[in-house]
Amino acid sequence: MMRKLISVVFVIAFQFLQAQNLQITSPDEKIAISFQLDEGVPFYNVSRSGTEIIKKSKLGFIIKDQKPLDSNFKIESHEINSFDETWTQVWGEEKNIRNHFNQLKVSLTDDSSPKRKLNIFFRAYDDGIAFRYEIPEQESFNNFEIMDEITEFVLTGNYSSWWIKAYQWNRYEYLYQNSPLDGIDTVHTPFTVEVNDSLYLSFHEAALVDYSSLTLENMGNHVLKANLVPWSDGTKVKASAPMKSPWRTVQISETPGGLITSYLILNLNEPNKLDDISWIKPQKYIGIWWEMHINKSTWASGEKHGATTENTKRYIDFAAKHGFDGVLVEGWNEGWDGDWTANGEIFSFTKSYPDFNLDEVTDYAASKGVKLIGHHETGAAVLNYEKQMEDAFALYHKHGVNTVKTGYVGWGQNIKRVDEEGNIQKEWHHGQFMVRHYQKVVETAAKYHIMIDAHEPIKDTGLRRTWPNFMTREGARGQEYDAWSDDGGNPPDHTTIIPFTRLLSGPMDFTPGIFDILFEDDPPVDNRVNTTLAKQLAHYVVLYSPLQMSADLPENYEANLGAFKFIKDVPVDWEFTRVPNAKIGDYITIVRKDRSSEDWYLGSITDENARNLKVKLDFLTPGKKYTAEIYKDGANADWKTNPLEIEITSQIVDSNTEMELKLAPGGGQAIRFSPAK
Repeated sequence: MMRKLISVVFVIAFQFLQAQNLQITSPDEKIAISFQLDEGVPFYNVSRSGTEIIKKSKLGFIIKDQKPLDSNFKIESHEINSFDETWTQVWGEEKNIRNHFNQLKVSLTDDSSPKRKLNIFFRAYDDGIAFRYEIPEQESFNNFEIMDEITEFVLTGNYSSWWIKAYQWNRYEYLYQNSPLDGIDTVHTPFTVEVNDSLYLSFHEAALVDYSSLTLENMGNHVLKANLVPWSDGTKVKASAPMKSPWRTVQISETPGGLITSYLILNLNEPNKLDDISWIKPQKYIGIWWEMHINKSTWASGEKHGATTENTKRYIDFAAKHGFDGVLVEGWNEGWDGDWTANGEIFSFTKSYPDFNLDEVTDYAASKGVKLIGHHETGAAVLNYEKQMEDAFALYHKHGVNTVKTGYVGWGQNIKRVDEEGNIQKEWHHGQFMVRHYQKVVETAAKYHIMIDAHEPIKDTGLRRTWPNFMTREGARGQEYDAWSDDGGNPPDHTTIIPFTRLLSGPMDFTPGIFDILFEDDPPVDNRVNTTLAKQLAHYVVLYSPLQMSADLPENYEANLGAFKFIKDVPVDWEFTRVPNAKIGDYITIVRKDRSSEDWYLGSITDENARNLKVKLDFLTPGKKYTAEIYKDGANADWKTNPLEIEITSQIVDSNTEMELKLAPGGGQAIRFSPAK
C-alpha cells in the first residue's frame, strides 16, 4: 500500500478567521469546497471548474431541550490535510482503489454559554465531495438527542433526477421515477441528478453507523434538506459525545459511467477490521427460492413444501455438476406456516421442519464440494431474532455453513422494540434502532465466519470495506417482482436505471438469470419476465454482486445449456471495471476484468427501445488476440414478442477492434473475451 499524509495546522486569531473564507480543492483542482460563517451561522458551497454546483447551504443541528447548534459560532481553528493511498479490496468491482483527497477540518465553538464545540470535516476528491459532523467530548455537552439535522444541498437549477419516495410501506422496493427537482418528494439516497450532458451528481451518505438513515426533503427552490428517519418518539438520533455523523456525500462526474466507477463511498469508510479474511469468498449460487415465487412450491410445510431433504439434494447435485459454490435453502426452519409476515415471533432459527434434515443435507453438500447457504427470515421481528442470533449462527458454523441470507419482510413502521418503560414501540426499517441491529448482525456473523446477504436491508453506505463479510443486499425491486407483482413486474428500463441509483451505494442481490421468461413450463402465473434471454445474461456483468444467484430452476438451465455456459463462466470478483457508454434509463455497457484470469466480460442492456452501440476494445491488452464468445439477441428478438431468440457466436478480436452491439427492444448482449489459444 502506498500512503502519503501531509498536514498543515492553522490556529489563528478569532478576528482574522471570522472574515476568512476557508477553502480546499480536489487534488486535480477542479472541485472546490468553501466554508464560511455568516453572522455565526455555518455555510458551505461547492464549485467545479469555476462553476457553482451547490450554492450557499446551511449546516448544523437542532438539539432536544437545548439551543439549536446552528448559529452563534466562532472558528477556534482549522486544519488542512492531504492524503493519498492505494488500498486493495478484499473483493469487489475494482481490486486496487486510490484514496486521494484534501481535507479541511473546521473547529467551531458556540459563542454563548455553555460554549458547545462542533467540528466539521470536508473532503474534496477528484470524483466528488463529502463532509461530516463531529461533536467532541466536552463537559457541558455529553448525552443529547438530535431532533433535526440542518444540512442543506442548495442546487443551481431544476435538474432532471431519478428517485424513489421515502417513508413508504414497502421500504426501498419501488420503481424509480424521473422528474425535475421541483417534482420530487422526500426521497431515499442515492439520489441522482443530471445537471447537463456533461455533469452528473449523486447524493448519498457513507459510514452509516449508530445514526439514523438520511433521506432528502424537497424544500422548494431547488433546496434539498437532510430528513433523518426518526425513532417512534420523534427523536432523530440518540447520542453521546464524542459522536461522528455519517459522511454526507456528493459524487460528481462528467459522464453517467463515471458515477459507477467512483469509489468515493468506499474510501470514506474505515479499513477492514477483520484479521482473518480467508473464509470470505465471493461465489455463485442456486437455490430453493424461485420455485416458491412462481407457486410451484411453498415456504410453508405441507405437500408442496420446497425445502425438503430430497429437493435440496437435487439442487446440490445440479450445483456440483455445473460448478456452483452454494445452494440457498429457504423455508427449512419452523415458523413459515400461517401469516408469518405479521407474526415473525414464531420463527425458530435452529429447529427444522420434519422433512428437512440439516445434518444430512450439509454432509451431502460437503461430499459434493458444495456449501449450503443458510436463511434467516425474521418477518421484521428483530427482538425474536436477536434472542436466537448467537445460537443460530453457531448452528450454521457447526455445519460448515458460511453464508446466510437474512430477511426483514414487514410493512412500513412496524419493527417492534421494547422501550425503557416496557412498552412496545414500532420503528422504521431505516431509523437508528435498525441501523444498530443490522450492524449487530454483521458483527455477530463475523464471529462465526459467516458472510451476510441482507434482504429488506438498511441501504449500503460502504461498510463492506470495514466489514467485508457484509457481501451484498437487496434494497430495491429485484427479479422476484417479475413473478408476481400486480403492475406486471419490472419494466425494461428498470435495470438501465438502478446502476446509476441503487447500485451506486453497493452490490445488489438482484437474482438474475431467468430462462423461462414466459413461465410456459411452470404453474399458471399471470406475469412474465420483461427482458430478452440475452439481457438476462448481460445482467451478470451490469448488476454487480459478489454473491450472484442463478435464480431459475435447474431444469430450465438444463434445457438451454448453450446460453447457460455464460452464467457458469462469468466471475463474481473483478480487477477492473469500465463503462464505455451509458445513458441513465436508456442503456448501459459495462466491461469488467476477472481478478483471477486474463478474461474480460462485457454486459450491455437497453430499455424498451432497440439500440446499436459501438464499443472500442481498447481495454484489452495491446498486442494480444482474444476470442470473443458472444451471446446476443437474435435477429428477430423482442422482449414482448420474441424474448427467447438468442444467437451465440465467436470471433477473434484485439485492442484495436471496434464492435457493434445490436440490442433488441428490452434486450442485451453478453461477451466473454479470453486470450486466444
